[in-house]
Amino acid sequence: MFMPVGTMGTIKGITTAQLRTLDCHVILGNTYHLGSQPGPELLEKAGGLHKFMAWDRGLLTDSGGFQMVSLLKLANITEDGVEFENPHDGKMMMLTPEMSIGLQNSIGADIMMQLDDVVSSLTTGPRVEEAMWRSLRWLDRGIKAHKRPTEQNLFPIVQGGLDERLRTISAQELTKRESPGYAIGGLSGGEAKGSFWRMVSLSTDILPTNKPRYCMGVGYAEDLVVCSALGVDMYDCVFPTRTARFGNALVRTGSMALRQGKYKDDFTPIDSECECSTCKNFTRAYLHATVTKETTGCHLVTVHNIAFQMRLMRDIRQAIVEDRYPQF
Repeated sequence: MFMPVGTMGTIKGITTAQLRTLDCHVILGNTYHLGSQPGPELLEKAGGLHKFMAWDRGLLTDSGGFQMVSLLKLANITEDGVEFENPHDGKMMMLTPEMSIGLQNSIGADIMMQLDDVVSSLTTGPRVEEAMWRSLRWLDRGIKAHKRPTEQNLFPIVQGGLDERLRTISAQELTKRESPGYAIGGLSGGEAKGSFWRMVSLSTDILPTNKPRYCMGVGYAEDLVVCSALGVDMYDCVFPTRTARFGNALVRTGSMALRQGKYKDDFTPIDSECECSTCKNFTRAYLHATVTKETTGCHLVTVHNIAFQMRLMRDIRQAIVEDRYPQF
């Protein structure tokens, strides 16, 4: 299953009604950003994020831990939690494991992530081990703070960088906690593909096979195919929607840069086998004329890219069910 990312409770260039049409079942929001704006008080008044954004299917919220990497210049990490600079008003904001869970309880996501101490996948040395053990301590604090365990599923996160020993310890420790599902984090951050896939394989070999395994921040087609073979069930990534805004359409052979002049007189769809509304109604020539210039073009390519991801995951799932995945 692939989950498009709606960081602030909205997926840029697409409506929730369109997501339903595209057969999307779970979307992702970010606790750090939603906690800053619109904030937990407003979300509670609205009856949770589902009602606020008119989405009656699954929601998963990230904990805010990833911002330790992406916004590190704004963060101060201690055993208590993470101190951030609020990007909206510049004020300092403390995010503890308990606060992260409290915010996610207010948001009302169906799947919540623990607050973890995230370090770049390229980091080595004692900081990686420190972060792994701290993430386990923060998990236990988050479990105690979880007020809606029968309504919301809390997933712990395997950490340990590219260190096989630390990844093994992390995954083994997580399996001691009875959880509804497990995530594999701290990867897909610039490391070599072989190292990335090896850490995924090591993690899935240890995590329970009867619970969903979620590889965070992964969305390239090649990675979806390989990681599914390694036992991963769930993925999220901003890539399909972000690259659409730069005029890039996803196809089985890679990415089609519709800005290029060769598409100026091309009156075929992006993909003649794609059933999305973009491919049924618009040509490459039209998209060439509008992408990066008009919001309509970005919207149309976004629709296609999410349709591509959904179709790829359906094809992967069907190949597994029919026992022909190696050929796929």
